[in-house]
Amino acid sequence: MKHSPGMDTAVSAPWVNPFFALVVGVFAVSTGAIFARLAGEAPALVIAAYRVGLATLVLLPVAFFTARRELMRLSGADLRLAGFSGLFLALHFATWISSLDYTSVTNSVVLVNTNPLWVGILTPFITGERLGRTAVVSILISVVGGVIIGYGDFETGGKALLGDALALAGSICAAVYLLIGRRLRQKLTLTAYVTVCYGSAAVILWAMVLCLRLPISGFSTNTVTAFWAMALIPQLIGHTSYNWSLRWFSAGTIAVSLLGEPIGSSIMAYFLFDEGFTVHKLLGGGLILFAIYLASRGEATKKAG
Repeated sequence: MKHSPGMDTAVSAPWVNPFFALVVGVFAVSTGAIFARLAGEAPALVIAAYRVGLATLVLLPVAFFTARRELMRLSGADLRLAGFSGLFLALHFATWISSLDYTSVTNSVVLVNTNPLWVGILTPFITGERLGRTAVVSILISVVGGVIIGYGDFETGGKALLGDALALAGSICAAVYLLIGRRLRQKLTLTAYVTVCYGSAAVILWAMVLCLRLPISGFSTNTVTAFWAMALIPQLIGHTSYNWSLRWFSAGTIAVSLLGEPIGSSIMAYFLFDEGFTVHKLLGGGLILFAIYLASRGEATKKAG
């Protein structure tokens, strides 16, 4: 089967176990909340803009030397689709991070992590794939785990409801971002896809920051360091690991694995900020880990068959 130089093929074998890439991605993305807290003197949208903006700056020279020809040959349809992926990534960050100004962290995390449910609903319409029984079961288990984590901590009221709505919108945007990535990663190399995706997200977020006239300078050394850490670890290593895995795993499996983020963040917060565990966190976290395992095993069985 002929293919363009530098392009992935449908039968190419991964150079590393995709499940290992998911584990690395979960750990890396889990640091995002930690670094966001360390950069707390900056507004939420500014933190998001620096996160994807700096990541894009690091990617550009890599893309120039390794994917320049592929990027120049991208069809208008693929370019628009990658741009839409970046749009939904930007909207995910904008809505989710903004929700923290109105509702509790637990509310926000639980609602934004319902994205496996939205992936399951939207998959047939965006990618044309049908979810298997194992994938559906793992999605339901993961959502139940997320609800258990936040049980008893939901707030009510005008501002809280606005925050909950923003977090839910962020979850839907994350699902669309993953599903578009699933489609494009079947034919685009990782470098080409993430360059356009992260780049368009950066342009959108920086436009929002400038339109709102938010402060973009004058931050402490610790905050600037946290900006770079967010760009390098949760964005470039974390999200890029997930986007690489989309070549071999369904968006549903990736979405379920993303639920490992609050678990990793809770563990790190325990050691760094002395935030304790609760029975709900342990039980819900256990269900989420089981769902991740079930989803990955389901993918392996499907490929073996």
